[in-house]
Amino acid sequence: MSRTLHDTVVADLADRLQLAERTRQPLDPISATHPSMTPADAYAVQQVITARRVDAGSRIIGWKLGLTSVAMQRQLGVDQPDYGPILSDWVVPDGGEVRVADLIQPRVEAEIAFILGADLSGPGVTAADVRAATEAVTPSLEIIDSRIRDWRIGLTDTVADLASTARVIVGSTRTALDEGLEPRELRVVLERDGKVIDEGIGAAALGDPIEAAAWAANTLGALGVWLEAGHVIMTGALHASVPIRSGESYRATIDRLGSTSIRIG
Repeated sequence: MSRTLHDTVVADLADRLQLAERTRQPLDPISATHPSMTPADAYAVQQVITARRVDAGSRIIGWKLGLTSVAMQRQLGVDQPDYGPILSDWVVPDGGEVRVADLIQPRVEAEIAFILGADLSGPGVTAADVRAATEAVTPSLEIIDSRIRDWRIGLTDTVADLASTARVIVGSTRTALDEGLEPRELRVVLERDGKVIDEGIGAAALGDPIEAAAWAANTLGALGVWLEAGHVIMTGALHASVPIRSGESYRATIDRLGSTSIRIG
């Protein structure tokens, strides 16, 4: 991927996205104001924001994959997956509360998360390598939020905007990824206030969440970044995202993995 934007423009876009998050005042699509922007430019913006947040005391505790399912690609009008860091200050305890007042236009997704017990360093990582490095898998919920007005985003918009991540809820149950467990076959049920509102299957994440994790390791490895032991790898939504509102509660239940839940304040 090649860059077209000068570093000063990249820094300015990072400033604007961070201001939008702090003030809850979204931006017009940056892909419209910078039509020559490439994915490499967008990842450069993401890296600037991430570095600033780490300097301010946050930690990278893992990586999330976005747009791994056809449902999410169709919903947001893109045709390829992306990735972004999971920052420590985004983590909400299982059963905890997410405040709508802190966000702009939040949505919820159910995903399968991997907890690594060993490093994964690409390129060349295979599904077998992911299995060997995985300590456990667990149900998870992600609250996505766009700092771009009305979710009018293209790939470069969401990539620059930290892959539209806002909060992460990792399930408290841990299940070993043994040879008898095939994440691609696991079904997820998403409930709102006790009523089923959507369903999905593991295969929605690039055909297999294990392959999605390998894709992350290889894509990041080519950039000199490896997935570390202890990292959480969120492998992508298994259904179209759902808008959330104050007063609601959500639960994601995944075959053999258990469930995880949040309250919306």
